[in-house]
Parts: sequence; structure tokens; C-alpha cells
Amino acid sequence: MTRQLERLERHGRISSEALALFVRFWLTSTPPLPDAARAAAQAKGKERYDGFSEALGRRVAKGLTLADEIVTDIGPAESDGGSEPLRD
Repeated sequence: MTRQLERLERHGRISSEALALFVRFWLTSTPPLPDAARAAAQAKGKERYDGFSEALGRRVAKGLTLADEIVTDIGPAESDGGSEPLRD
């Protein structure tokens, strides 16, 4: 039980850090929009957010996780120093 809780905490830390890193990168690399382009950008942003929400819903319904994809992409030995995989 302790190992499972530790794994869950680790997944939470990785997820939080990934989100924070993405937000920091996005905020520092995205230039402000001119007023004339703002309405079109907001409409496109809503469209993209709706698509994101739908994709997230499908992934959650299927039980897919980013942690599983990371393990698949880089392999368990690289993901946590060679011990057991991140999967629960």
C-alpha cells in the first residue's frame, strides 16, 4: 500500500511539474495579440479548448494516462532509474 501511495504521489508531482513547465513556457514565448486579432484568437481558442476537453474525456473514459505513454516512449529503465515501471 505504501508503494502504491508513493507512486501516486510521484505521478501527481510529475503531472503538476509538467503543467507548470508548459504554462511557464507558453506565457514567456507567446507574444500579446493586437486588438484587431483578439476576437478571432478568442474564437479559435474556444474551438481548441472544446477539442481538448473532448479528447481528455475520451482518454479518461478509456483509462489512458500520460504516465503510461511516457513509460512506453522512454522505457521503464530510463523513467525511474531502472526500478519498476510507473504503471500501477
